[in-house]
This record gives sequence, C-alpha cells and structure tokens, in this order.
Amino acid sequence: MKELRHLNKYFLKYKTHLIIGAIITIIARFFLLYTPRYVKKIFVVVEKALEGEITENIFKAELTEIIIYIIGAALIGGILTFFMRQTIINVSRYIEFDLKNEIYGQYQKLSLNFYKKNRTGDLMNRISEDVGRVRMYAGPALMYSINTITLFVIVLIYMFSEAPKLAFYTLTPLPILSIIIYKLSREIHKRSTIVQEYLSKLSTYTQESFSGISVIKAYGIEPLTATNFETLSAISKEKQISLTKVQALFFPMMILLIGTSNLLVIYIGGMQYINGEIDSLGTIAEFIIYVNMLTWPVATVGWVTSIVQQAEASQKRINEFLKIEPEIKNTISNHTKITGDIAFNNVSFTYDDTNIQALKNVSFNINEGETLAILGKTGSGKSTILDLIGRLYDVDAGSIQINKTEINQLNLTDLRNSIGYVPQDAFLFSDSIKNNIRFGKEDATEDDVIEAAKNAQVHKNIIKFNEGYNTVLGERGITLSGGQKQRVSIARAIIKSPKILLFDDCLSAVDTETEEKILKNLNMLTKGKTTIIVSHRASSAKNADKIIVLKDGKVVQKGTHETLVNVNGYYKDLYLKQISESDSK
Repeated sequence: MKELRHLNKYFLKYKTHLIIGAIITIIARFFLLYTPRYVKKIFVVVEKALEGEITENIFKAELTEIIIYIIGAALIGGILTFFMRQTIINVSRYIEFDLKNEIYGQYQKLSLNFYKKNRTGDLMNRISEDVGRVRMYAGPALMYSINTITLFVIVLIYMFSEAPKLAFYTLTPLPILSIIIYKLSREIHKRSTIVQEYLSKLSTYTQESFSGISVIKAYGIEPLTATNFETLSAISKEKQISLTKVQALFFPMMILLIGTSNLLVIYIGGMQYINGEIDSLGTIAEFIIYVNMLTWPVATVGWVTSIVQQAEASQKRINEFLKIEPEIKNTISNHTKITGDIAFNNVSFTYDDTNIQALKNVSFNINEGETLAILGKTGSGKSTILDLIGRLYDVDAGSIQINKTEINQLNLTDLRNSIGYVPQDAFLFSDSIKNNIRFGKEDATEDDVIEAAKNAQVHKNIIKFNEGYNTVLGERGITLSGGQKQRVSIARAIIKSPKILLFDDCLSAVDTETEEKILKNLNMLTKGKTTIIVSHRASSAKNADKIIVLKDGKVVQKGTHETLVNVNGYYKDLYLKQISESDSK
C-alpha cells in the first residue's frame, strides 16, 4: 500500500466529501438492516396468531405495520445509498482529474532526454489505463470498503446480541476466507504489474504503427506489422487470462463459504430451536438474511482487494515518473526582460542517450537585432545550438549568456516566451490551420493570422482548400505537403513577434523562388530582432550579419558573406556549387 500513499493528499483535499459520504453510508446500512429484524417480527406475529394469542384483526394490523416499516426502511436506505454513491464516486472522478493533471504537468516539466528514453505509448498508458485503475481504488473500492466495514460491525452486533452461539458457528468460515484472500491478493498484485507492462507495450506498438502508417504502406509490410501486433496481442491476452484465472477464484470460494454458513444456520439454529435455546423460528430466518446480506460484502472484500492490488501496481508505474527530477529547472521566480544579446563562450555539449559530443568549445556572439547564419554538414551540431538557446538542454562545459546573464539565471518561462522557434521537422497539431498559426499567439486576430501566412508565403495555398484557414489537419499536419508545413510553422513563429527568432533549416522543402520571397519578408520582419538561421543553403545565409560554419561540432569558419566567399573553405565551395547548380537549371 506504500505506493498508494501518494493519493493521501487528494483524500485530504476532498475530506469533507468523504466524511459526508461515510456518514451517509453508515446511516444507510442502519436502515437497510431493519429488514431482517422485521422479518423476525413477522414470524413472531404469525406464531402468536397460530397459537391464538392475538386476534385476526390485530394480526393483520401488526403485519401491515411491519410491511410498511420494511418498505419505508428500504426506500430510505435506497435513497441514502444513491447519495452515498454520488458523493464518494464523484470524489474518485475529482482525484482522477487531479492526478491526470499532475502527471501531465510532470510530463511538461521533463526534459527532451526523458522523451528520448521513453515511448509515447507507454506514457499514454500511464495517464489513461493506470490512472483509471487508481480511480477504481479512490472511488468504488473506498466506497465498498466503508460499506462492508459498517455492515459487518452492525450485523455482528445484532447477531451476537440475538444468539451468540449461533453467530459464532455462522461466522466460522470467515477466517478461512481471509487467509485465502491474502494468498490470492499477492498473486494478483504480481500478475497485475505484468499485465500493465504488456498493455504499455501494446499501446506503444499501436501508436508507432499509426504514426508511421505511410512508411508501412510504402514498404508493403502490412502483413508483417499485423503479425507482430497479433503476437504482442496474444502475449497480452495470455497475461490477462492468467490474471483473470486468479481473480475468478474469489467468487466461487465465497459462494461456497456463504453456502456453508447458511447450512450451519439452518442446522445449528434448528437444533437450538428444538432444544428451546432460541425462542422463535424468526431468529433462523433473520440469521439467513444476515448471512446473505454479508454475501456481497464478503465478495466485495475479494473484489476490493483485487482493485487495490491493481491500483498499487498502476500507481507504482505512475510514481516512477512523478519521482523523476526534471533536468532543466526554472529556479528564478522574478521575471526577466529578454533583449536578444546572445553569447556562446567555449560551449561543449554531449547527448546523454547516444554519448555523441555535438559541440566542442563553440564560441560566438550576436548583438540584439543581428542575424546569424549557421551552416555545416549533417551532424555538425547546428540544431544543437538552437536547442541550447531555448534551454532544452544544459551545457556540459562553457557558458551561454543572454542579456549578459548566464542562461540558467534567467526565468525559463520568460526566456521561452521570448523565442519564436521553427524546427527542422515541422510539427503541426490535429487542429485547424488557423489555430496552428495562432498557437504562437493565442490572442491573435484573424487578420494577424492571415498577415503571418502571407509573410510565410503560404496564404495562397491555404485559401485553395475548401475550408480555407478552418481546414482541419491530419495527425502531425499530414494534410499538407512538406513545404506547406514548414511555411505554416514559420507563420506560427513570426506571428508571436518574439525578441529571438530561431529557424532550423526550415526552408529545405521549398523551392528557390519561394525561399527568396520568404527571406525577403523575413528581412523586413526581423528588423530589431535577434535571428539565427540554420541552413544548408548559402542563399539563406548571404544576407546575415554574421555567418559561422560548423564541422564535427567545432567552428571552422566565421565572418560575413563577403569575407567568407573570398576565402577557401566550406562556405565558398558551397556557394560556388549552388551558384553553378542554379545557372544550369
């Protein structure tokens, strides 16, 4: 149960609802337990009538009165039970809501390294399946536990006060049941953990298959992926069946033990009645009703135990992520004004997941309002520089300064709010084009959206769609071409009008003519803004105030277009090569 202690803060938060629910539960049990006592009274009245102790009219009057009491008690008990469920089950939904928000908030805080090491399907399973199982513990399991404990206490008091010896023999099977429940619970906990692990694997495989469906179809490997899915499903099914087999032992065992209790009531109660130890057959009827009333609570003990074990297994998986300390922390509470001065001083950085050193003693500086172009071959470390400016990672050595202040001494929220970032792999959400562009500025007007689209040279493409800016995109923006996705991403960045603009090879999927138009617009829009353009084209870099060339994580060239084009090296070779390719077209 130690893993479930994490939920105690939520139980304290909703303690008022839970206390009210518990009080209603106790009162409801009292009313529902009137039934067996009045059933006994019916037997007593019938026995008196048969022995001539009361007249027919008195018999009818007393019988009617008892029936009215039984119906009234049942109605009141039923209404209270309804409110009990509404109170306690609602709390479980509140806790589910809070826990999902807590997990999602933790996911938001964790660094990119975390997402490189964990699969999306597993993350989704923990916030859905695992939280769902925990909710069952916080709601139904809690409600039935209160219900069962209350019922047991009241019934035991009634039974022992009525016929102690009969009560003792009737309840003899219960200790046996407790031992069986303990043994089965441990096995359920073990198998529940395995089931949840395989559910995560299944979710992960499914999510990856759907995300990569175009590749699967292009390579014609649908039968292979279907076979792999079937194999994984079969293993998951076996684990589920293995768990279900253990869970299935609860109810037959309980029915057997409850049946045994009924036989003991009839036999021992009958012998006591014959021997004059109990005064009425109504006592036997009352005890049979008590035993049968205990049938569901006793069955619930097994069911609740199963829920608790599954919830603990799920909460353990949730806690594994909740206990992870974010690598990137916002330690500054005061707001920071970002101007755009950026300086790299002997920065080195190595990726933890691959152990590849992406940057080696990189130094450069950009003044506010200047444009820096970064060129280099694939894997030279260009994108890493942009990630470090956004503080998606922290450097291993050296320092990054913005506003002449160490980057880790800036308010992280203010830093990222001042950056407009266009990634190399343009990611769009399954929403309208308008909302995807507005994502950079939630309060943007429709005119702002259109203006940003025009500057990104994508407006003409958008208005050709049937729904125009209201066109809903497929997953990851699959509705659009590669170039259109890049341009929508550019519009999303520039609508924000940030102090710092980062473009990560975002024009690679557009033609040269469109690139020239976008760059011309960007030159106007980026005035007064610090801009960094990562590219593999010299045409994207020639108008920059400064240019650096990276090779194997090191700065091998630095200068302006005019200086670098006149010096032998990577930049000159690239420029002449692209000029030659342009002339030959």
